[in-house]
Order: sequence, then structure tokens, then C-alpha cells
Amino acid sequence: MQSIKKPELLAPAGNLIKLKTALQYGADAVYMGGESFSLRNASDNFSEDEIKYGIDYAKAHGKNAYIAANIIMRDRDFDSLYHFFRDVYDAGADAVIIADPGAISIVKDAAPNLKIHISTQANTTNSKTADMWHSLGASRVILARELSEAEIRNICANTHDDLEIEIFVHGAMCISYSGRCLLSNYMAGRDANRGECAQSCRWKYSLVEEKRPGEYMPVYENDSGSFFFNSKDLCLIEFIPELANLGVSSLKIEGRVKSEYYVATVVKAYREELDRYFENPEKYTLDKRNLEELCKVSHREYFHGFFKGPPLNEGQIYNTSSYIRDYDVVGIVTECDREGNAVIEQRNKFSKGDEIEILCPKGDFIKMTVEAMYDDNGDEIQSAPHPVMTVKMKLPEYVPQNSMLRKRKSV
Repeated sequence: MQSIKKPELLAPAGNLIKLKTALQYGADAVYMGGESFSLRNASDNFSEDEIKYGIDYAKAHGKNAYIAANIIMRDRDFDSLYHFFRDVYDAGADAVIIADPGAISIVKDAAPNLKIHISTQANTTNSKTADMWHSLGASRVILARELSEAEIRNICANTHDDLEIEIFVHGAMCISYSGRCLLSNYMAGRDANRGECAQSCRWKYSLVEEKRPGEYMPVYENDSGSFFFNSKDLCLIEFIPELANLGVSSLKIEGRVKSEYYVATVVKAYREELDRYFENPEKYTLDKRNLEELCKVSHREYFHGFFKGPPLNEGQIYNTSSYIRDYDVVGIVTECDREGNAVIEQRNKFSKGDEIEILCPKGDFIKMTVEAMYDDNGDEIQSAPHPVMTVKMKLPEYVPQNSMLRKRKSV
């Protein structure tokens, strides 16, 4: 069997905490945005000092850090963009992610040795376009999410040998081609192509006929109404062998505005499946527990995107725009000794007698019942109701710092 290279697992970093979480739970690289030029203004994003710290942290752990500057540019952006690219290059960034052809010339002027990754916002759907980006100086192209397995494989086989290809494998899908969307701007005056998306595609809509103004006719699958722009979330963990053999260099997880718990759970699940496949490809089968883990984070219904062909109606959610949230994170482990005596930073209320699960960076989660808990002064308490309060408790065994305690929500 011909040797294949394990693709990079690339995780979102909406802030420094999420960056550290992604790397601790198994990401090979992270992508983050500055306070300008990034398509995720809803995330915390990184100041200039935080970008430097984040890059240094990634490097210290042998990982890569990419900086997103993938808005659709205006002329007024270019002066400050020049300084931004120079600063992130000086900070040690491994690459910048851009979508606008004009930004390429700015990169070449500001930081000629800074690698360029072409964002999915550029809507690359064929090998000729990918090679065109390479000829302009790109070292990697992030493909549009509207491509099948066969189309991705063909692009990888028919592009320049040193051009890397990256694809999305998990997370939210946009209703318009890889995020090129005018709906938010039209409905709310917020430009999705410059990082201000109002999520208009998730709203509930009715139909109005031209000659019947004021008559709102529901379009529905059931009595809940219709959300006919509302896509399911992408999940390709069931296709690890296919993903490993496509020829892509990087598998990307969407979610810079998602929680650190989301980042930890999703990264860990894909990390474990990738590693097990490459340990023994011929005997690999999906560990269904990792698919179950992905269902424990906040998500919409999952589907396979365009990977096995156009999804048609099965890619849409028609009855709700709400997330599925069956678990709450109730605490983060800040300290733990070898006997399992732990210090917990509370995230949501939990109480004595609760059944909880402990998610660790490696290995299976641990089940336990809270038998006793103490406040910061060592006094026994019955519950932890206050945000970010310190809780001391005995865990069944040692767990690493930043392990997460979660509890199933009451039905």
C-alpha cells in the first residue's frame, strides 16, 4: 500500500483560551482573526499583542498558526492592511488567509515571504482556478464547501504538485456559495462579506404574494413554520478513510464563534479517528463513540454536505433554527493532583448528587456522581450556583488541567 501523508487537523481559535484548548485537545494548527479584516467579527478576535502571544504559544507546542484576513476589501482597507500583514509576519505567522486578489499584492509588498492561503470565500471549485491562485503566489487553496468527494479528488490530482489543498470537514454551512452572501446586507444592513453577518438565513420566513400585500402565507413542513434558508451542519467524521486518501493537506473545522467546549470536543473526536486510521488503515472502523461525542456539543442536525453529491432537501432544516443543546459545561479543571483532588472553575450550576462526565484531552470521558463539594475556604457546599466560583472536589482519578465537566440537561 502506497504511503499517504496524514492531513493537518486545523481548528478555529476565536480567542486565546480557545486557541490553547484546540492545541491541547489535538489540533495541528489553528486559525484566528485580528480586530480587523476577519470574517468573524462576532468572535472575540485577537489584538496585536494577543496575535503575537498566540503564535508564540503555537510555536512552543510545535504547531502552526494562520491569520485570517478574508473580508472582501475596499480601497480604504489597503493602507492598514499593509501594516497588518507586516506585523503578523514579524510575529511569526505561518500564513495569512485571504479572499481578495488585491490583497495578494499587498502581502507581496509588505511581507514577501509570508505564505498565502486562499480563503473558501474565493469560491474555488475547479483545478484551473486553484492553479491560477498558485501562479499568483498562493501556497494553499481552501476549496468551496459545495464540492463532492470526486471533485475534490480531481482537483488534488490536477493541480500543481506544491499547491496544498484544504477542505472543511465540520461545522456550519452557509446558504450562499461558501459564504458569499448578500442576504444579511439586504435584510439587516450588515455586510456578511466584511464579517458582520446577521445570520439572516436562520430566520423564520413567510411568503407574500405581489398583489396581496400584508397577507403573510406560511410555508411550512409542520406547525412550527419554515426556515427554508436554514442549512444543517456539516459532519464528515464518518468518512475518515476517504478524507485521508483524497490528497488534501488540511482538514478544517469551522467555529471561531463557538465555545471552548465545542472546540475541545470536535478537535478531540477528529484527532482520535485520524490517528487510529493511520495506525492501521486496513483494520480501521469508526468508533461510534466519537460520533456520539459530536452530538454532545451545541449543533444543528448533521449531514454530509456535498461530499457524496448535492444534498437537495435533506440538507435543510425546515422546522426550527434552534441548536441542539443536550449538555452544559459546568466546570473547568484548573488544578488536579495525582489522587484526583481537583480545583474547578464553575461555568454553570451543578450540585451534590449530580451525575457528570469529565472530558479529558485524551482517552475516554469519565463518569462520576458528585458526592461532596467545597468552596474556596474548604467549607462543604450543596451546589455551585455562582459564575466562575471556585469549587474543590474529589475526582475518580487524576485528570489534566483544562479537562471539562459536563452535565446532561434535564428533560
